[in-house]
Amino acid sequence: MPITLEQATGARLLTADEQELAVPATLRYTSADPQSVHFVFPPWISLDGEEVTWRFARVLLEQGMQTPAVLGNVHVRPYGPARTVVELRAEEGVAAVAFATSVLRRFLVSSLRVGD
Repeated sequence: MPITLEQATGARLLTADEQELAVPATLRYTSADPQSVHFVFPPWISLDGEEVTWRFARVLLEQGMQTPAVLGNVHVRPYGPARTVVELRAEEGVAAVAFATSVLRRFLVSSLRVGD
């Protein structure tokens, strides 16, 4: 039976005019999809009013906390000494979301424990 790990966290949506808007996010990992992580955002943040889930390689998140990393439509990079930015690119535009690196690191460590 697959094991699912979910971690609610806060993030900051970086806007084009250099503002930061607080947004909730859920970090999700499931042993049924061991190479991926899922970032889930609430309906009110999307253009169509639907919950948004981005699925991408767990290794991309791990690499991106150290140095800029790109895989397809997801870009991950350090953002100062304590934050990591995940850029999510779609036809509608780009969303740059900053997370506390410590939160992402804890999530990755927990996912490795579940996945092993």
